[in-house]
Amino acid sequence: MTVHVIGAGVAGLAAALALAEAGRPVLLHEAAPNAGGRCRALPDGTDNGTHALLGANAAALGLLARIGALEGWVEPEPAGLPVLDLRDGRAFRVALSPLGWGNPALRPPGLTGGALLALAGLALPGRDRAVGPAMAAHPEFLRGFVDPLVVAALNTPSEEASANRLGAVLRRLGGRGATRLLVARRGLGPDLVEPALAAIARAGGTIRFGARLRRLVVQSGRVAGLDFGEDAVTFGPGDAALLATPPWESQRLLPQLDTPAGYAPIVNLHYAHPGPGPVRFLGMLDALCQWVLVRPAGVSVTVSAGDDAARQDQAVLGPRAWAELRQAALAFGLAGDWPEAPPPCRVVKERRATPRHTPGPPLRPPLLPLGNLALAGDWTDPVLPATIEASVRSGEAAARALLR
Repeated sequence: MTVHVIGAGVAGLAAALALAEAGRPVLLHEAAPNAGGRCRALPDGTDNGTHALLGANAAALGLLARIGALEGWVEPEPAGLPVLDLRDGRAFRVALSPLGWGNPALRPPGLTGGALLALAGLALPGRDRAVGPAMAAHPEFLRGFVDPLVVAALNTPSEEASANRLGAVLRRLGGRGATRLLVARRGLGPDLVEPALAAIARAGGTIRFGARLRRLVVQSGRVAGLDFGEDAVTFGPGDAALLATPPWESQRLLPQLDTPAGYAPIVNLHYAHPGPGPVRFLGMLDALCQWVLVRPAGVSVTVSAGDDAARQDQAVLGPRAWAELRQAALAFGLAGDWPEAPPPCRVVKERRATPRHTPGPPLRPPLLPLGNLALAGDWTDPVLPATIEASVRSGEAAARALLR
């Protein structure tokens, strides 16, 4: 009655925990030497990227609560998101919730009644189209609020991003506390991955690292075994598998599977620049840097939908991003020293960070492609964009399918 979960990214961790908590024996197989997938901690302790959650992410926050990690996620900017616009040097704050826009000091640039109605129109399900053209009549609001939101949530430029995917995000932001922005105080390792692994172990689950699945052994429409190369697993009665791998790996194992046609990169720069704290989170406009996360251990910059940045060398990216984030740090009076010379920098390029969320019918991969095989992964959600929230939802849904 063992369930073999393939892939220890967020979807696999969520699935393994749900299965183990339900009393099923779980063996979690991960090809890499560590867990987390595209939300992982690097060997030097930094994260591969800046991963933020919103109060609307009920599934992700629920997972954090169950693994005892919720207190590690903090709200760095409760007074509104600090934003520096490099076009004119203006430093201001923006409320992420429209309820806060009654305060003129917290309104996004270019906000008008017409712009707000256009944004509300995108929240309604309907014919899919690109966000940029749909908001073209409100260029300042598009530039100063909608585009940063789209790039952060969909990892796709507004000019080609799906309005329906954005609408799914907008519809979830109306509840109390839904727009609270949360980040891991120490990082993904100590505040997500390690607590999840510990919770799985407490529930009786086991994990194997360095175990790359070569192929699924399929007989009569069911998984009969798993081929890991040097060793193999033969399924007994009641055994099952849950595939929580990236789409290209899932398609390698299940060639008939439909997977995304294109992917978008995310580039992250991590500076060895410890400071006194506290945790801060800044946004930037007309800049290479989109988001700046300042922790006591160092500073990280995120460039989503980073096609151009992914083609540039570290020698170019590092000094340019440091000059921008230093300007933001000084504009908002962040604690610590901010010298002109950039500190040591590590660049991480996730070239296939997420699918490109463009208009059109969404993929709807089967939840159970084989009789005893469930499918999970952020890319499988036909409604939400590929995020931590989608990962958790998919992992838990796949686990429920095998428990029926």
